[in-house]
Amino acid sequence: MRKFLLYFSLLTISVIAFSSCNNELRRIEKSNNFEKKLAYADKMYQKKKYNTALTLYSDLMQVYKGTDKFEGLYYNMAYCSYNLKDYVQAAFNFKNYLDLFPNSPRAVEVDYMQAYCYYKQSPKVSLDQTNTMKAIAAMQTFINNYPSAPKVAEANLVIELCRRKLEKKEFNAAELYYNLGYFKAAGIAFKGLMRNYPDSDKSDSYKIMAIRAYYQYAKNSVQDKQKERYETVVTEYLDFADHYPNSKLKADAEKFYTLAQSNIKTLENEQNKAKSNQ
Repeated sequence: MRKFLLYFSLLTISVIAFSSCNNELRRIEKSNNFEKKLAYADKMYQKKKYNTALTLYSDLMQVYKGTDKFEGLYYNMAYCSYNLKDYVQAAFNFKNYLDLFPNSPRAVEVDYMQAYCYYKQSPKVSLDQTNTMKAIAAMQTFINNYPSAPKVAEANLVIELCRRKLEKKEFNAAELYYNLGYFKAAGIAFKGLMRNYPDSDKSDSYKIMAIRAYYQYAKNSVQDKQKERYETVVTEYLDFADHYPNSKLKADAEKFYTLAQSNIKTLENEQNKAKSNQ
């Protein structure tokens, strides 16, 4: 019984407090005392009541535009959107802030946050990566504009994380081509991965996958095309051996090289035999 009474009392107090806060907010919203409204918005911002703060800041935009308080209002409003995880609106607000206050002491911070909002919009690998590419471009612009800024290290990390995501997406596409039997497309895609991500720690595995794909492409070709396509496998292996002499995958590469050479020799023998029988 005592526990019930305690719970009921706490619930009643919470309801009264909530009702009181709502009443205060309604009074503030209807008030023409703009200084009081701005102070209340700042108070809500400090208390992390971002929805309430954002509503009030939005109402006050036209009131304070052109005054010395407008910059702080707009800055807080942008962060309200960011903290509410509305990264599209936050990016828009941060960009507008830079347009409105290009010489602000906060310009470096805000420029970074604009780029970071694109990163926060970057979806999982299987989805469209437009925002991932926007994040890379925006972060690179930030680095170019502020090469000595403290946030440069973080910007480089964001770029690296974004590139890994794009690399994974390209790998998944190349692997899908291979699994579906589109071996020529797979070979081209795996070589594209090597070209696009030359510093990847997986570049030798991409090369071996390209070799494997080109081998399967040759194997499944009509006979008069096979020799030329097995020669592509040999060329790709020699390139592998040149670039990755110490790779753990070298034995796998050599296997396809040996098979390709053997098949070329067999095809040449068959061609010579056919000529001699004519």
